[in-house]
Amino acid sequence: MHTFVVLALASAAFAAPSNLVARTPTRSYPDDSLQRRYDVNEARASAVAQTFQIGWDGYYEFAFPNDELEPVSNGFQNPRNGWAATAVDALDTAIIMGLDTIVYQILDYIPNINFHQSYENESVSLFETTIRYIGGMLSAYDLLTGPFSNTAKNMTTEVNSLLEQAQDLANVLAYAFNTTTGIPYNDLFINNDTYADSTPVNGIATIGSLVLEWTHLSDLSGDSTYGQLAQKGESYLLDPKPAWAQPFPGLIGTNVNITSGEFLDADGGWVGGDDSFYEYLLKMYVYDQSRFAEYKDRWTAAADSTIRYLTSHPLTLPNITFIAEFSNTSLIDTSEELACFDGGNFILGGLALKEHKYLDYGLALAAGCYNTYNSTATGIGPEIFSWNASTVPEDQAQFFDEHGFYITDAVYVLRPEFLESLYYAYRATGNTMYQDWSWQTFLAINRTTHVGSGYSDINNVNVEGGGGFLNVQESFFFAEVLKYGYLIHAPDGQYQVDYRGEQQFVFNTEAQ
Repeated sequence: MHTFVVLALASAAFAAPSNLVARTPTRSYPDDSLQRRYDVNEARASAVAQTFQIGWDGYYEFAFPNDELEPVSNGFQNPRNGWAATAVDALDTAIIMGLDTIVYQILDYIPNINFHQSYENESVSLFETTIRYIGGMLSAYDLLTGPFSNTAKNMTTEVNSLLEQAQDLANVLAYAFNTTTGIPYNDLFINNDTYADSTPVNGIATIGSLVLEWTHLSDLSGDSTYGQLAQKGESYLLDPKPAWAQPFPGLIGTNVNITSGEFLDADGGWVGGDDSFYEYLLKMYVYDQSRFAEYKDRWTAAADSTIRYLTSHPLTLPNITFIAEFSNTSLIDTSEELACFDGGNFILGGLALKEHKYLDYGLALAAGCYNTYNSTATGIGPEIFSWNASTVPEDQAQFFDEHGFYITDAVYVLRPEFLESLYYAYRATGNTMYQDWSWQTFLAINRTTHVGSGYSDINNVNVEGGGGFLNVQESFFFAEVLKYGYLIHAPDGQYQVDYRGEQQFVFNTEAQ
């Protein structure tokens, strides 16, 4: 998942900007004056914050301190071990939005979370717990001891508890890495320090999306062990074996044998299960260029191969750009909303590496995902879609002819990835078209998913009204959807992506 909730502070010194800094803000309409755009942005940011407040109020009344609200029934559920996932996920967004009452409610509660006990002893996902809980607490700690130090200046104990609790949680999870290779198991029974995985297999996203948070925890705590654990597992992904597991330079298979460290397949792409591995290769370099230059080299290899080998254009709409999946060297013309983060990742690569080819490619990918949103009855993109012209369902033939893709899974589970790429596109170019696309998407989400005491996953993006509600308000709705929807209209700040490539913060895959 991609994913935005926490902001991990980047410690690197960055090179002087090159010609990529010549950003000329472009406004969507000739009469779109700077003052009008300022007023529009202020109103839009306020509206996004209002949606945050509505969703939070429902959660706080009916579900807190459980993980997530069921907005249709005013119930709750605990898919993330009962540690108040929504509250932790929402904290840094509330800080940035200036919703101080919510900030204080969450800060008061976090010191009381017992990370040694999972709800009903259910298994704990190392990946999800890292990106949401550890990432969320570290992000809030960075903000409250940095640019928002005045927000909770009278709550020093609670702010310090964010780092203490993140470290305590990491200590609970650390046995996951106690394997012959150092590659961790992902699913854990923490009540007895055993593994819930039935086989010794893990995937590149769940192995490769720990290194940012665990390294940052080491940097903040002064204990190098955390970063070393995550980096050891990552090392098998940086040097994949056997050779056939890398069918294109830099692009690798998905599943890894934990015992041997060898890959089990050569299937992959930029979709769920693979996505945030590639995302973190670049972000580790942005975090610290001196320590993680090798990660940049691996990202560059993957990015270049993606452009050369995986770029795909629909038969009926050849001006649209998608990234195909692969099985060995065969391409699969299928993608997901989850993969819509890829445009933002390429744009960030263009900024960090001063390379126009990555920036331009990222903008093309963002436009491709805009097409998947703008084409449906709700204005929201589907979970999974395809452009394989040989397997078009009869009832979607006209849709495929008009839009260049067809829907294979129509649900929408409050995903943020398209909004994420629009955020990077605007921050890099200054083109207000991307703000307008983001606002259009926010309105569609707000209109279609609002129900009962909050906002819910929906059944079908291509049916007016969404085809019914799944009765789940995802925690990452606050961490990512509303964060990206807000930041794209918000004033500059040191936590914003900098178009000159001089990043002071880097977002994890949960937007933390």
